[in-house]
Amino acid sequence: MSRIRQHVRGSRRLATAGVAVSSATLLAATLSPAAHAAPRPTRATAVRHAASALLAHASSLGLNSAQATSVRDVIVDKDGSQHVRYDRTYHRLPVLGGDFVVHIGPDGGYRGADRASRAALALPSTTPEVSAPEAADLATNALRAADPGHRLRQVKAKPRLVVDALHGTPRLAWRTDAVALDPLGNPVARTVLTDARTGARIDSWDSIETATGDGQSLYSGTVPLETTQSGSSYQLKDPTRGNTYTGDAANKTDLCIFGICISRAPSTVFTDTDNHWGTGATADRSSAAVDAQYGTDETWDYYKNVHGRNGIAGDGKGSYNRVHYGSNYNNAFWDDSCFCMTYGDGDGTTFGPLVALDVAGHEMSHGVTSKTAGLTYSGESGGLNEATSDILGTMVEWYANNPSDPGDYLIGEQIVRPGFGGTALRYMDKPSRDGSSADYWSGSVGNLDVHYSSGVANHFAYLLAEGSGAKVINGVSYNSPTYNGSTVTGIGHDKVGKIWYRALTVYMTSSTNYAGARTATLNAAKDLYGAGGAEYNAVAAAWSAVNVN
Repeated sequence: MSRIRQHVRGSRRLATAGVAVSSATLLAATLSPAAHAAPRPTRATAVRHAASALLAHASSLGLNSAQATSVRDVIVDKDGSQHVRYDRTYHRLPVLGGDFVVHIGPDGGYRGADRASRAALALPSTTPEVSAPEAADLATNALRAADPGHRLRQVKAKPRLVVDALHGTPRLAWRTDAVALDPLGNPVARTVLTDARTGARIDSWDSIETATGDGQSLYSGTVPLETTQSGSSYQLKDPTRGNTYTGDAANKTDLCIFGICISRAPSTVFTDTDNHWGTGATADRSSAAVDAQYGTDETWDYYKNVHGRNGIAGDGKGSYNRVHYGSNYNNAFWDDSCFCMTYGDGDGTTFGPLVALDVAGHEMSHGVTSKTAGLTYSGESGGLNEATSDILGTMVEWYANNPSDPGDYLIGEQIVRPGFGGTALRYMDKPSRDGSSADYWSGSVGNLDVHYSSGVANHFAYLLAEGSGAKVINGVSYNSPTYNGSTVTGIGHDKVGKIWYRALTVYMTSSTNYAGARTATLNAAKDLYGAGGAEYNAVAAAWSAVNVN
């Protein structure tokens, strides 16, 4: 399973003219709750307060007239506290690592900020010495290097000039998205970050986020479905969840990432005459569609009912699903460019159709991450990106409480087949059970593939939920060790999900590493349950148990 990103626009430029805020508004913002019974601030109010804070604290936030900001996300707590997340540009160039979160109190006063990078943004020039075609060649060569058999076809690349503040001193860079098709016609993609002055590669990462009436599903039994009547038939489209729908990709593929379109698979919405969908067997193409739609429903409901988030982007708009994608495609992926989920059928030997509930929760959570912290998909932040999807996808499975697929701490256990060589893709209680993932943090963990460096956070989440040692939960045996030999007592998966979600949406930024994740989750636990309480202390103990101190 893998990744991508995008942002919500709400442009607010820091120009010399500033932001116009009336004196009456500023006076109201400074009044204490005791002075008047102020209603809970709206999102617009939060953005206005944050704009005032940007003007007043521009220096400490590293902002100047060469930069502009845009709102990516807004969170208003029940007590009226506000958290506004920004992206920034420098001379109109996107700044990687330029994101930050402004924290505002219930009274409208500035409380501080979390920044992805504190490096000063000042470049001698925004004119590259390496040309765009040269950057494109470097990226396509990097993509081809991963395929020594030279089997890729229709290789293309799209370079974009950016400012890189994620990797030390800010510098001008080319961010190039290289895409191609493999021999089966399935997409492969890689993003390459190149120094625009020297041509040296700064970083690179995968660019596809992968993993997984009523209907008879493949994995979750018979499930309820909200559909849309169209004439004498029904469409697999849910009007109660932002018109999310599921379509048939007809075993075709597309590659339309970051505006580069090589081919496009269909997403023909499934229809049915009696509003009873699927048979529970793969021979019926609508059975996989039932799983996909059900996974979307449960993920939507989890985020809305547990965290108050209305849809993946928080805007009430639904995504869509495509099933039967590609030829024996052993993957599922979330793609921000279409705001959609896509599922392969698997090869039948190692994987079955990748439409399991925790796969859906995993992949759609990549969309939540892209709309909030935007964790960069490399190094330790990339591991946290993957772990976020594993953790919150697992929480979706627990939330659904489906007797055919009960909650567990295994990732993708429903889709693996005997030829895979294991019972799940990943194991949260002891990640090294998969043969590659890290149980504990070390100075080299950021050099691992992000699916393996994610093990540290997955292990933390399991220990925080269930504690250390041997136990059986819902019929599954676990035995979770600790780095320091400590005994950890769990606080339950519900609290883990709430702590991680708040840390992700309020405190983490694109550059958050494991040390930063410890701080973010401690802050989240303090917000939710109080400083020094059982939950706060358990978070600290669980991180120490995976060697994050």
